[in-house]
Amino acid sequence: MSDHIELTAELRTDMGKGASRRLRRNADLVPAVIYGAGKDAVALSIAHKDLKKATEHEAFFSQIITIVTGGESTPAIIKDLQRHPAKDRILHADFFRVRMDQEITVEVPLHFIGEEQCVGVRLNNGQVQHNMTSLQISCLPGNLPEYIEIDVSNLDVGDAIHMSEIKLAEGLDIPELHLGEDHDQVVVSIHERHVASAEDEESAAPEPEAPASDDDEDESED
Repeated sequence: MSDHIELTAELRTDMGKGASRRLRRNADLVPAVIYGAGKDAVALSIAHKDLKKATEHEAFFSQIITIVTGGESTPAIIKDLQRHPAKDRILHADFFRVRMDQEITVEVPLHFIGEEQCVGVRLNNGQVQHNMTSLQISCLPGNLPEYIEIDVSNLDVGDAIHMSEIKLAEGLDIPELHLGEDHDQVVVSIHERHVASAEDEESAAPEPEAPASDDDEDESED
């Protein structure tokens, strides 16, 4: 498990787009909001350097974060993060309060292990295809995993692992599977690696351009 993530925030009373721009430009702060758990939404501001450093950890997007405001600690998860389209800047953050006795639904990263030892890759010229990189999980906050490991070492060419085949710890649930069998998506599969033949390379080679005719030269001069 990674180190617990804690962010210090200040209450924000100056609202509106103009106020948010001043926060970013003059104080290098990120406007944010925290809501949920049956309480009113509260506007916050967080130091950009602190928030940016926290986002460098994979766990920031799937783990419980502690928001500290005026000495009060609130467990929360990140619900939305708005970034500048061209600059390496965070513009706004939305946090959702959690109660430790109520289930939450969070997107958890998938870590694939055993790829180098995979039977299909090592013996049968296969390659691993990741159809999913994260999985939506429902659980109590205290059971939330940092990531879910999926072992592909025993897969051969043509094999696949579906969501229903993932071994989850007790207390974890995949909401998507309650929607029917057609929602049981493939998470990872092994496909035969295509090796280009001489004929493929020849057919893929571009045809030589025909020399320009006198008519073409005349047209280009018009």
